[in-house]
Amino acid sequence: MKKLNVAVVGATGAVGKAMIRVLQERHFPVDELHALATPRSAGTKVEGYTVQSVEEFDFGRVTLALFAGGEVASSVYAPRANESGATVVDNSATYRMDPGVPLVVPEVNPHHLGSSKLVANPNCSTIQMVVALAPLHRAAGLKRVIVTTFQSVSGTGKDAIDELQAQAEAYGQGEPMPEARVYPRQIAFNLLPHIASFQSDGFTGEERKMMDETRKILDLPDLAITATCVRVPVFYAHSESVAAEFARPVSVEEARKLLSEAPGVVLMDDPGQGVYPTPLDAQHQDQTLVGRLRVDPSVANGLNFWVVADNLRKGAATNAVQIAEALLEQGKL
Repeated sequence: MKKLNVAVVGATGAVGKAMIRVLQERHFPVDELHALATPRSAGTKVEGYTVQSVEEFDFGRVTLALFAGGEVASSVYAPRANESGATVVDNSATYRMDPGVPLVVPEVNPHHLGSSKLVANPNCSTIQMVVALAPLHRAAGLKRVIVTTFQSVSGTGKDAIDELQAQAEAYGQGEPMPEARVYPRQIAFNLLPHIASFQSDGFTGEERKMMDETRKILDLPDLAITATCVRVPVFYAHSESVAAEFARPVSVEEARKLLSEAPGVVLMDDPGQGVYPTPLDAQHQDQTLVGRLRVDPSVANGLNFWVVADNLRKGAATNAVQIAEALLEQGKL
């Protein structure tokens, strides 16, 4: 197999570091890897690589660029990488809803990968939900989704992890609670139904991402879907309560069979024996964990279930690397 020169943009962040580790763990055929970040990080080390300035980097040196930075970096440097001939897999929200850019979860819609040299990585919460929904949709026709998320602080970044740690330690030691700086309210021992900014319709940006991205990924532009996204005092892995309605009845037994055979899914569904997914089960894993399957008696053809995945891995880094693997398999790299 040919080896590729690869750049990771935003390599010093949590997702960037995870991308480098996942490339190594999955034995992606890397010849040279370039860890890129802002000029102030140039010269430091990350995962064994010397960080280079993204401002000065020549993207003509790489075939593939994985972007793990924010929207500003993606809007500035992704076009530059494309113009230099590199294929870009972008983890930011910059291009997700661009009709000319494929939005891909490899277990769900690899057929969306076309001739575009720019591919968008979906939102972390969207990824894990569609991995679970897709096999059920193929079998029974998805009509409606109601999802409530319980999202870990690592989705916000290192400062949020540090804030939760500091607040929890202060509480445990009987000290005054540190001022909330990352979040608008205290996160330790609390829940915040507020992820991203509120929009004029009352939904947050995170909720709107889940709704719009799910429709695009599943090729269901008219899908009835609503979301409530909640930040919880958990360090890693997002959890979701999903209520789905289908065109025909789906029994628990059929759903279990479909999910147990679905790529990327691990079924953990024996609640009587205490078997159901939790964030600690998903942490540092690449699979999407599904459990608490039950028929929804409040609606025709309804099914409820619980989904958990590591937001830094399957929700970001691993999915991006899997997109690169799919491109390679399809002869597009």
